[in-house]
Amino acid sequence: MQTLLIALGAGVAYLIAYHTYGRYLARKIFKLDPDAVTPSVEVNDDSDYVPTNRSIVFGHHFTSIAGTGPIVGPAIAVMWGWVPALIWILVGSIFMGAVHDFGALVVSMRNRGQTVGDIAGRVLNKRVRLLFLLILLFALWIVLAIFGWVIAKVFVAFPESILPVFLQIPIAIWIGVKVHRKGKNLLWPSVIALTLMYLTVWFGAGCPGLAWEGGHIGESIQWLNATLSHWPIWVWVAILLAYCYVASVIPVWVLLQPRDYINSLQLISSLGLVVVGLAVAGMIGVHGEPLKIVAPALETHPLNAPPIMPVLFVTIACGAISGFHCLVSSGTSSKQLKCETDAQFVGYGSMLLEGFLATLVLLAVAAGIGLGWPEMYKAQHGAELWTSIYGDWKNVTGGKAISAFVVGSANFLAAIGIDATMGKAMMGVLVASFAGTTLDTATRLQRYVVQELASTFAPKISPSARAAEAYEFDDNLEGADHTTGEAADHKPHALNPIVWLTNAHGATLFAVVSAFLLALIPAPNKDGVMEWTAQSIGTGGLILWPLFGATNQLLAGLAFLVICFWLWRRKMPIWFALPPMVMMLVMPAWAMTLNFIDWMNKGSYLLAGVAALTLLLEAWMIVEAILMWPRVKGVMEPALPPLRGARVQPAMAGAASNDRA
Repeated sequence: MQTLLIALGAGVAYLIAYHTYGRYLARKIFKLDPDAVTPSVEVNDDSDYVPTNRSIVFGHHFTSIAGTGPIVGPAIAVMWGWVPALIWILVGSIFMGAVHDFGALVVSMRNRGQTVGDIAGRVLNKRVRLLFLLILLFALWIVLAIFGWVIAKVFVAFPESILPVFLQIPIAIWIGVKVHRKGKNLLWPSVIALTLMYLTVWFGAGCPGLAWEGGHIGESIQWLNATLSHWPIWVWVAILLAYCYVASVIPVWVLLQPRDYINSLQLISSLGLVVVGLAVAGMIGVHGEPLKIVAPALETHPLNAPPIMPVLFVTIACGAISGFHCLVSSGTSSKQLKCETDAQFVGYGSMLLEGFLATLVLLAVAAGIGLGWPEMYKAQHGAELWTSIYGDWKNVTGGKAISAFVVGSANFLAAIGIDATMGKAMMGVLVASFAGTTLDTATRLQRYVVQELASTFAPKISPSARAAEAYEFDDNLEGADHTTGEAADHKPHALNPIVWLTNAHGATLFAVVSAFLLALIPAPNKDGVMEWTAQSIGTGGLILWPLFGATNQLLAGLAFLVICFWLWRRKMPIWFALPPMVMMLVMPAWAMTLNFIDWMNKGSYLLAGVAALTLLLEAWMIVEAILMWPRVKGVMEPALPPLRGARVQPAMAGAASNDRA
């Protein structure tokens, strides 16, 4: 019953927060205007800027920001006790994470859909913009390399998820065409898509209960699953990054939006089933086993674990606050909302739902695991089973945390009669789908970052040189920057690699190839040796992964810094953003400093060097901000230039959305 009360209490807290604090921020602080012209309408290039129903944008935003973060983080951090983890999830998501995502989304919408990095260059200065973009480039590089590995590990552990994940693609394209081009109502396509997706999960699980004459179809599917699950990791990474290349360069409405939307339907409905299962298990138990929390309430010194302060605030990221979310808010979602008032629903609401997901994950590993894990731990139950899994920090920080969530939540589903194989397939698809949607969104975001950096260093072409050397000049050419109003400026068949990177295809190719090359490097084994084998290559993302937690949280602090400067220049209240900004600048720096000392002592000089460089960049940006702070109150940043080009809505060509408070 305690588990059920925690879940219900968290759900009520999030509903109250959305309708009180979220509404206050929307109406009193940001003053959202339903009649304001949004970037999706102002630019509307039918590729990146597409006016979209808020439900579809919510689905895209939620699945993109969630990934495996709200699953892995709580599933590891529970080692310090479920009480501190739960407090950080609730307080962090309501007062920090949701505010961060919401603020980044609004500020980007009022700056023609520019990313937080570009906005930093205008509300602070160009040096800060460059530093910010470099940190974004590094963080997304790690995400692309590691998430391919994560999905591959899920495929190996839960091969039932392979076919459903890939069968989602044609379903997504179908619903994308139905809704975008034919203007179909969302209801029936959504019902059909959700039904088809659960059928794919049943199919991937081996069609339990269905037999052919002359043979069982399940045996064939299980054989296929087993075969695919034994493919080397690097093959899966290559396949996934190739998919991401395609998803990143085609219009968002073709695949990115609809796949994220139908994934959100499946994920939210699966979470609903988990809640129902948790409720039944909490009241009557599962197969005679009572449901109770078997994890300790507080454990300050788990075996081989780092200190709870500050590492807890870096370990639980996406479930409370995550810097990656500002990239989604300002990189894709701000370019799709067709009404400004939808920002509360998408920005603030998505983060609260993610916090609730993190709460369910916490309960699945703190209580659900106690109901049993027969495949690995046979007859163990309760606290004994939990200790077998969580007795040592080093045993949990790999793929074990994800497996613990899948098994624990599948135990909840068993309470409502869902077959164990089907339950694990549903949860495996949930994890792989979350990771997949984050991977393709991260690829598109990395494309934006690469293009922004390349445009900074690309050679500028004077009008006279353009005329003399036959340069093309067209607002509608690939490479035109609709956020700044700058037209494409390039020479046909130009070989300059920097100019090539300003192109969507060139930037995306650079993003996926560089991530694949990083992934190909084998991660060192326990003895510190790199083994170049078919099975070990593809794990290179693990080399730099220890840096990601602190770097990701540092991005949240820097995003808050940009939000505060934007508000400060307009003499708008900043009290709600200052405390989280300070905390998310201090905690990641503290954690990275501890890591730096540890890596130096262990001789991990690559990690130590990158950590030192990151800390230096953070300090540089903070110094720049402190020097500017007294001088910019009430002083507006330079306005964006007028838009040019036939693709832009004519009535909006002279709009200057960033001038709005």
